[in-house]
Amino acid sequence: MMLKIRRFVQGQDEKRWIALWNKVCFEFEEFRALTIDDMTAFEKSPSFDIEGVFLAEFGNEPVGLAYAQVDRFREEKKGLIQVLMVVPEHRRKGIGRKLTVKAVESFKERGMEAVEGFAFGQRKEAIGLFESMGFRQVRVLSLMKRGLGRLPQNISENREVSLRRLNSQDRGDVELLTFLENETFKEHYNFRPASIEEVVHMLKENPTFPEQEWFFANLNDKTVGYVGTGVDPQYNKERNTRVGWIMDIGVLKSHRRKGIGTRLMIEGIKLLTAKAMSQVMLGVDDQNPTKAIKLYQKVGFQAIRKDLAFQKTIQ
Repeated sequence: MMLKIRRFVQGQDEKRWIALWNKVCFEFEEFRALTIDDMTAFEKSPSFDIEGVFLAEFGNEPVGLAYAQVDRFREEKKGLIQVLMVVPEHRRKGIGRKLTVKAVESFKERGMEAVEGFAFGQRKEAIGLFESMGFRQVRVLSLMKRGLGRLPQNISENREVSLRRLNSQDRGDVELLTFLENETFKEHYNFRPASIEEVVHMLKENPTFPEQEWFFANLNDKTVGYVGTGVDPQYNKERNTRVGWIMDIGVLKSHRRKGIGTRLMIEGIKLLTAKAMSQVMLGVDDQNPTKAIKLYQKVGFQAIRKDLAFQKTIQ
């Protein structure tokens, strides 16, 4: 039986994607099984790229998939292999390599000049695949966690900051969050400005975090930062746990090193504790120019997994 790699057909292949994803997702601590509603929300995302979704099949059996995203909001000519997975029983058969080749070909056809992929958990097979294809490591990322027992106190948090809850129905608040996210992350690796429509989708149609709380930090009548927390009840049910997330946090460059980020982190932890969560997770770029990982360690987070980003110039 021959392996076939073909494009995803929207409206027909969603159940195949879901079935394949759900065979693999539990290998990674932050993921849960997908539902058809999750898939529908994913396809409605403003940055969803239908041209970059590929399925690998033996006969009528889906055995692998790749999501080679060309982000229409990104000016940089770089494509991102956001998903690359093969079901366990069909690994070490060259399927991942063939999907990666297909992804790179797709990027080249669409005018991309570079491609980036990820080795989650520093998996040797993924690292070996990328290195053998001429990719080089460009970044280390951490998945971090802390328990929600004793709350951090008196660790130089800014006590002059006042907090205001974001109203997702208020256009002004959504625009303010969009501005702050873009302004606080503009120096970061892989940054590209978020659009208003993306932020609206994230706040209102995000299947990963159906329960969200966002706060602005105000100092001297100026909004200088924000933090967002999220909870996925379905994830907690499947994993038999009580985990919440710090989804995002940012402080304007002019107001960093003043304890504002510390205060925002403490408030996020308090909020998740009040929701009866027992643990909180977040993701971070280890080489973040703001040295955010040190802030997270300061408030009690520890890295539970390291992921690697690889990049290659397209010839």
